[in-house]
Amino acid sequence: MNQLDALKKFTTVVADTGDFKQLAQFQPQDATTNPSLILKAVQKPEYGPLLREAVAAHRGQPLDVVMDHLLVRFGCEILATIPGRVSTEVDARLSFDTAATVARARRIMALYEAQGIPRERVLIKIASTWEGIQAAAELEREGIRCNLTLLFAFCQAVACGQAKVQLISPFVGRIYDWYKKTAGAAWDEAAKAGANDPGVQSVRAIFNHYKKHGIATEVMGASFRNIGQITALAGCDLLTISPELLAQLAATEAPLSLALDAQAAQAMDLAAVAYDEASFRLALNEDAMATEKLAEGIRAFCADAVKLEDLMKKA
Repeated sequence: MNQLDALKKFTTVVADTGDFKQLAQFQPQDATTNPSLILKAVQKPEYGPLLREAVAAHRGQPLDVVMDHLLVRFGCEILATIPGRVSTEVDARLSFDTAATVARARRIMALYEAQGIPRERVLIKIASTWEGIQAAAELEREGIRCNLTLLFAFCQAVACGQAKVQLISPFVGRIYDWYKKTAGAAWDEAAKAGANDPGVQSVRAIFNHYKKHGIATEVMGASFRNIGQITALAGCDLLTISPELLAQLAATEAPLSLALDAQAAQAMDLAAVAYDEASFRLALNEDAMATEKLAEGIRAFCADAVKLEDLMKKA
């Protein structure tokens, strides 16, 4: 059995891509997108027509409206290929505006429902800022399920659990990137691989906390750099994986065993934790890695949203 098939016995496998033509070969349950992945896809010849069609159909409307129509078009194409859910992201430029995030999420969901897609098949992706988490709490109360992304710190995960969000996406690879860059020449790749990878350790701590304290929020590891990070998280609720790494897993025959165990977590001695706004902001500020990677991630998604808008203006 290859590692992809073995992984599916422990974990729900999710494809991290806007390239929906690649999906069928890996048979993922769900799929995730973000502005960077959609930008990458529309620059390929086979997806250019989707951009032009969205612009032509909604010419004269504000760019943010056209953008949401484009994102939902990609989401609908993805949903035609997979049995589960697609994640569609709210514009990262709204990451610090709770009311605007809620309004944008409602609009995206309305566009899906207008296409006959039930809301159970859509997750609205929102950055894990304090404002984003509060927006998600409001949306969840309305029955709009959320995927809290750009999650790097334990305090972000705890606050998401308190908000009763559907799912979180802790970013394994970007945590690894930060620690590797910070260590410089002192970084020992072999010693920091697999279960010792700082990104893997972050997800394990969150997973164990959720399972110990009966928090229903799903944990979906994201942003992987190598398949060792993925196999070290076998047993996580979900893992969202790029097509390139899905292909590597499918081509690897090495044995794979359960790494995260919900039952074992329930027996651990882990204290309950809670945050209000002030303690959340302090905890996030105390975590240099999370502070830097959250800011960097939002900046990058904002920049890609602007690039996507530029392409729409020229279409």
